[in-house]
Amino acid sequence: MVDVTNGRLVDPATPVARHQQVAFAVMVVCLIGAPFVAYPIFLMKALCFALFACAFNLLVGYAGLLSFGHAMFMGSASYICAHAAKIWGLPPELAILAGTVVAAALGLVTGALAIRRQGIYFAMITLALAQMIYFFCLQAKFTGGEDGIQKVPRGHLFGIIDLGNDLTLYFVVLIVFLFGFLAIYRTIHSPFGQVLKAIRENEPRAISLGYKTDHYKLIAFVLSATLAGLAGSTKAIVFQLASLTDVNWPMSGEVVLMTLLGGLGTVFGPVAGAFIVVALESYLAQLGAWVTIVQGLIFALCVLTFRRGVIGELGRLLKRTL
Repeated sequence: MVDVTNGRLVDPATPVARHQQVAFAVMVVCLIGAPFVAYPIFLMKALCFALFACAFNLLVGYAGLLSFGHAMFMGSASYICAHAAKIWGLPPELAILAGTVVAAALGLVTGALAIRRQGIYFAMITLALAQMIYFFCLQAKFTGGEDGIQKVPRGHLFGIIDLGNDLTLYFVVLIVFLFGFLAIYRTIHSPFGQVLKAIRENEPRAISLGYKTDHYKLIAFVLSATLAGLAGSTKAIVFQLASLTDVNWPMSGEVVLMTLLGGLGTVFGPVAGAFIVVALESYLAQLGAWVTIVQGLIFALCVLTFRRGVIGELGRLLKRTL
């Protein structure tokens, strides 16, 4: 494989790649055994947010496109999935697919508009478009307004697997997460991913090499939106609810924190960041109004201590020992 950022040949069987494979195997084993020692609903929430963070990391960590409106993809997919399952009576697999497709279509439209600008202008465009989607969800009749869509039926997957059982549903969510994670991993380690990294590092040079950078950025944007929609659709089935929380701007800020805390531009960083943030929200909830202040202090401490994120710092220490 050729690294277009500096013209080197990259051996896919490098020690770093082997360590990533080992880390992936350890992660899978831990996630398989996790529901037998922890609350499955908590784990499913963390997995949904982990997939959301991984999708966001693909865009900002590898393509260098900072979106402040990624919640619109997660939230819109959540509403469509919930509506399809409850009102249209679709089975869960088709409801999740419907939400994911809508998120992909929304990503195509918003991406085509947003990638015309760069830097802070790109971020502000995504934020403005996300707020438009938020107010649409607030006013539209099918979304239920501030009440959202409640009591979404979980149904039977493929007409066979009863998702009413939390343990069964957990393993379905785990498969969805692993599918999204491996899709992202394959993308960033493909020639397409190398071009994205080149665009992130030096877009004018990538253009001079003959790459149509806008096309690559649009594909990355749509792929990120699609996987974020997959996370939102799955979350709607898990909690049997689609609400304004998932489409509002604080959710876009939360996924930024997850990615930065875990490690921007790392493979496993968003997963670790998502689990840390969800755990903090769960265990600090008893503090009431103080939870936001405590979270802010913890995030500030982590950012000052782990400049590359938790996984980024672990990776740096690992390279020193190689």
